Amino acid sequence: MPSLEAHYHPFLFGAMVLSALAELGLTSFLISAGNENGTWPRPRYHSLLIMFCFNAAWTTLFSTTYLLWYMDGTSHFLANVASSVIWLVLTSALWGSAAGIMHNTRTGGDCARRATISRCRQSLTVEALGWTELGLCALVTLTTCVWAYSSRLTRCRLASDSASTSERLV
Repeated sequence: MPSLEAHYHPFLFGAMVLSALAELGLTSFLISAGNENGTWPRPRYHSLLIMFCFNAAWTTLFSTTYLLWYMDGTSHFLANVASSVIWLVLTSALWGSAAGIMHNTRTGGDCARRATISRCRQSLTVEALGWTELGLCALVTLTTCVWAYSSRLTRCRLASDSASTSERLV
């Protein structure tokens, strides 16, 4: 296991899990409170919170799974680099679309002169966590691709070095 992969994977996937759990808790609370009181600023806001809740559950499930597969250390069919990059690109698209739509849907601007615990600040937090997840997904995708490319170059160099060494022995 290369040292680059061994150092960044657990921390970045762990950060994704923790951020997704925070998002899952907040969106679940907001959906429950909105359903209980019947106070939705817009119908689109309710649907958007459900999308954020789905994204958070999706990210929690799969990030935890990849993290456990990594910690297990055994080679698993679905725990390879290609599947994780595909999952990360799909997850990035989900978080990017949700955060972008929330930015245009959210009411209240920057929540100045609002109570510390208000729907405006809660919505702002949902959006901020969405952008955080997008950033984490993009960072993990980038570092995974860089790691895969650098390890491929290393394997090519080792193969060419061993070939040139065997030619010298002949």
